[in-house]
This record gives sequence, C-alpha cells and structure tokens, in this order.
Amino acid sequence: MVRMFVRHHVADYPAWRAVYDSIDDTRAGMGVTDHAVFCSIDDERDVTAWHDFDGEGAARAFAASPVLRETMERAGVQGAPQIWFTTSA
Repeated sequence: MVRMFVRHHVADYPAWRAVYDSIDDTRAGMGVTDHAVFCSIDDERDVTAWHDFDGEGAARAFAASPVLRETMERAGVQGAPQIWFTTSA
C-alpha cells in the first residue's frame, strides 16, 4: 500500500470540497482505495488530503494525471501543491 499526501491552499474550502467530492468515482477508477481530508486548525483553506493505492505506479500516475491538475484548478487551489508518497514502515 502506498499513501499519497497532498497539501495545498485553496481559495474557498466549501467550494473546494464540493469539487473534491464530485470526483469520488473518478478517484476510485484511478486506483484510489481510500482517502481523507484534513484542514489546519488555524486556517481551513490550508488543506491536506491523503489517498491510498495498491502500489506506487498507480499513486504516481494519479499525481501526474491531467484529471487531477484540471480538478485542482477548477476547485480553486492556489499555488503549487506539495505532494509526497509514503509506505508502511
């Protein structure tokens, strides 16, 4: 299992969340097996999400996908996201 973390700032959290939720089926079709979203206690526009995958290839393909890039733009992500990958230790 590989977990991909994404941290970014968004213009408006409720608007971002609506777009994020609208691609649930797309995420599953791209190999996401589980996911969760967290907001900073100090600023709900500081968002961190994680997504689980069965392997590294699917995780990296998702991170590089035009679908993800387009969705982030539509959702109001500001600036470049921080993306990193982990596995159980």
